[in-house]
This record gives sequence, structure tokens and C-alpha cells, in this order.
Amino acid sequence: MENVLRPVIVVGGSVVLTLLIGWSVDRLLRRVDDRHSETSLWGLLRRGRVPFQLVLFAALLRASYDQAKLLVEHRIGIGRTLTLILIGAAAWLVVSIATAIVETSYTRYANAHRDPARVRRVRTQVTLIQRVVSAVVGVVAIAAMLLTFPAMRAAGASLLASAGILGIVAGVAAQSTLANLFAGLQIAFGDMVRLGDTVVVDGEWGTVEEITLTFLTVRTWDERRITMPVSYFTSKPFENWSRGTPQMTGIVFLHVDHSAPVEAMRAKLRDILRECPAWDGRDYALAVTDSTPNTMQVRALVTAKDADDIWTVRVTVREQLIRWLTEQHPYALPRVNTAEAMLPPGQTRRPGHAEPDGADGVAARANHGRHIHEPPRTGPGRG
Repeated sequence: MENVLRPVIVVGGSVVLTLLIGWSVDRLLRRVDDRHSETSLWGLLRRGRVPFQLVLFAALLRASYDQAKLLVEHRIGIGRTLTLILIGAAAWLVVSIATAIVETSYTRYANAHRDPARVRRVRTQVTLIQRVVSAVVGVVAIAAMLLTFPAMRAAGASLLASAGILGIVAGVAAQSTLANLFAGLQIAFGDMVRLGDTVVVDGEWGTVEEITLTFLTVRTWDERRITMPVSYFTSKPFENWSRGTPQMTGIVFLHVDHSAPVEAMRAKLRDILRECPAWDGRDYALAVTDSTPNTMQVRALVTAKDADDIWTVRVTVREQLIRWLTEQHPYALPRVNTAEAMLPPGQTRRPGHAEPDGADGVAARANHGRHIHEPPRTGPGRG
């Protein structure tokens, strides 16, 4: 009878204590969370209830398993299994606690600062720090699990003796991986590019959607994702439209006829921007920036609070200005000049006179209106 009751008491007692302690801690965290609603730390800590109970159960069962006298012939294997479960659950719990602390710190910072650029920078750093902590805890947990096996402890001396050679080989083999790793840390703390920044890389315009220690994902305007190694952003030039401030100035070019009403176009631009919600009201301008024999180039300057709004303002101004010119001033649109050439002052074109084509026509037009009398030619020479 004792052989039956003892395992039941040991295993059942471990389960009951685990559930009781886990429920008590969760209820305590819930009360603290209700009293301190200004912070999300206690609510986030409640997410670690499962790994916490797993750690409790593995620790209690591992400590009392020898007293259970259950499966004595497999005592070493079961004990090692419980140890592995304990190490893995402890690593899971540490990562959960670290994530809760990091997320709470970021939330407080985001609520205290209204600068979007600073918030995105901290978000990038927090994300990479969280990944580094998770990777370090995972590596330590795996190493601790391996050291529970006697064969691994016996091989430790030989591994340490060859650590120098292995380090050189690993460094050469993983050169690109290590470069991306250090580049990721440089991006996180060097404030080169942040989550949510608008960038232009390889001619593609998009928004930084994800940053890890090895790669960076850019979401383009047409919903494509471009994944690039982070070392690209530390070795090649790229455009960051959100650097410093997200405010931008956009340009709209129009080619119009020389007779276009520039002052009326400037007034129409002002009216268009006043009705455009994407315009931030900072500045606008319209000026003639170039001229060709057939047209002149008009440049309209507009402003907006970010890259998305500047795109909206530019297309709105371009569409409405062209429509207004077409409806109100069609003569101002570019056209091909098919009118007859103007004659010099004092000359008139004779009715029905057709000038010859080709080189003779050019000579005839050049000599038109001139009264030049030359003696007739007789033979190859002049008479």
C-alpha cells in the first residue's frame, strides 16, 4: 500500500502545490494591476503564468522524486529529463519577464515623449535589445542542458583546448553573418534607420517594417516586401526621408505655353492647397524655372508633414492645375506651332506666290525683297 500511496502523494502534492502557488501569484498580480492601471507591467507579468508553473512543478518533482520510489530503474533518466524541463522552463520565464520589463519601459517612454522620430528610435533599440536578450538566454539554456550529460562535461577540456582554432574557423566561415550582426547593433544604437522610417533603397520607395540583428524588411508602396541584409545600410548610401523630421517639401513640374497666366496659376495653387487636407500649411510657391523655344517650365513647391502626405499633395496639385488650365486657359497648354513664319518688317508676301523647296528655296527666301541686278552670264565666264 505504501508503494502506491507514496508516488501518488509526491506527484499529486507537486501538482496541487504548483496550481495553488500559481493561482495565488496570478491573483496577486491581478490585484496589483487593478491598483496600478497607469503601468502595464503587472498585466504583462501575468503572461508568464505557464512557464512559472512549469518551473514550480519541475523543481518540486525533481526535489521529491527520490522519495516517491517510482520507476527506480529509470531514476537517472527521469531525473535528467526533469532537469532539462526545469532549465527550459526557467529560460522561458526569464525571457517573459525581460519582455514585460522592456515593453513597459517603451510604453512609458512613448507616452512621455511626443516626438515620433525619438519614439521610433527607441522602439528600434528596444526590439533589438529584446532579441539579443532572448538569444543570450537561449544559448545559456542550451549550454546548461548539454552540460547535464556526462559526455559533454568530459569533452569540455578538449573543446576549450581547441577553442582558438575553432574560433578562427568559425570567424572565417561566418564572416558575413558576423558582419550583419554587428551592423544590426550599429543600426540600433547609431540611429541610422528606425522602424517606420521612409527610405529609398535601390530605387524602391518604402517604409521600414522590421529590423532584426541580421536583416531588414522594407514595405513598398505597392505592398511588396524587400528583405535586405542590415550590412547594406552600413556600407552603401540610401535615402532616409524621415531623418531628423518627417516634414517634407515636394515639387510639381508643369510645361506650359509662354502665354500661360503665371499669376493666375499661383492664385489657383493657393486655392487648391487650402482645400487639400494633406497640406500642412507651412509653405507653397510657384515660379518659372526654365524656358525652351516651345514651352516654359513652371515649378510648384508644396509641403506636408510626412512622405505619404507629400505624395497626396503633389498628385492633387498636378491633377487640378492641369484640369484648370484645360478648362479655363486652354491656350496655355503646350502646342506645336504650325503658323507661317513672320516676314521682316517692310516686306509682304505676294498672293499666290509659292517659294521653292530645298536649297533653292532657302536661297530664294534669303534674297526675297532684295533688288540686286547682275549682268547675264555668257558661257562659263562673265561677259
